[in-house]
Amino acid sequence: MSELSIGGVKVLPGERATLNLPVALLHTQTPLDMPVKVWRGKKDGPRLFICAAIHGDEINGVEIIRRLLQHRALKNLHGTLITIPIVNVYGVIHHSRYLPDRRDLNRSFPGSERGSLAGRLANLFMTEIVDNCTHGIDLHTAAIHRSNLPQLRVNLDDPATEQLARAFGVPVILNSSLRDGSLRQAATEKGVHMLLYESGEALRFDELSIRAGLKGIVNVMRAMGMLPKRKYTPKKIMEPLVARSSAWVRAPESGIFRAYKALGQSIQKKDVLGVIASPFGDYEEEIIAPTSGIIIGRSNLPLINEGDALFHVARFR
Repeated sequence: MSELSIGGVKVLPGERATLNLPVALLHTQTPLDMPVKVWRGKKDGPRLFICAAIHGDEINGVEIIRRLLQHRALKNLHGTLITIPIVNVYGVIHHSRYLPDRRDLNRSFPGSERGSLAGRLANLFMTEIVDNCTHGIDLHTAAIHRSNLPQLRVNLDDPATEQLARAFGVPVILNSSLRDGSLRQAATEKGVHMLLYESGEALRFDELSIRAGLKGIVNVMRAMGMLPKRKYTPKKIMEPLVARSSAWVRAPESGIFRAYKALGQSIQKKDVLGVIASPFGDYEEEIIAPTSGIIIGRSNLPLINEGDALFHVARFR
């Protein structure tokens, strides 16, 4: 089997290891580390990393990874599982999406050893984690005051990635272009097959999102041969809806927002999705669907400014 070394620590087949990658010093000179859990099977196989909290306020993935590491099926692991439950340690501490310099870590990859704090953290993750892996799953939620339907964002032009996305088993798979500076872009350029899971809301644990994410990861690991196949075949497997594009419906006015449509609901063009009203009752404006599709994201904040994103609609036509 090939050698695996992370942070200067060698992890042998059949071993488990908890590592701490040094990130930087706080103002108090207290060292800040990125925790990493490595689980190597006795038999060779794919090397999969699963990470969460690249955005420090998106914490559903932290709980998904905690539950995954307690899963009984890992006793029969083939290959290597590398989990990083908290990538942006600064952001988690401060309940913030960003790093202390207000940079977005997921726009800073592949980073640089001599760059900004975000660039250095991104470079550390690339050299110690991504360079040691063949596959990756990046766990996210919606931004603050928004909720996402369980969904995958992937490159559907890569057959191997599409196959894993279908095995995951979420309601919607969205073909998503690679964003400059994102982990998914940087890892893909190194030949790593990437899935990005989006579900739930920032700074909240959502049980449905957590269970769907955990089940999806286990499904993917079974499809990759990292875990044993199920002893039984489910009676009915729901095929995910595959969308090639999506768009946000934005507020035409400022005011008080009331939503009429829920996450996961199918809509038709010209449906009324909600209303924006004056707090004094002078006017009420309907929010009209510009296209048909399924609502995969929604704002939870009733106080709206003109131009704010209200509904994220996945389009299938």
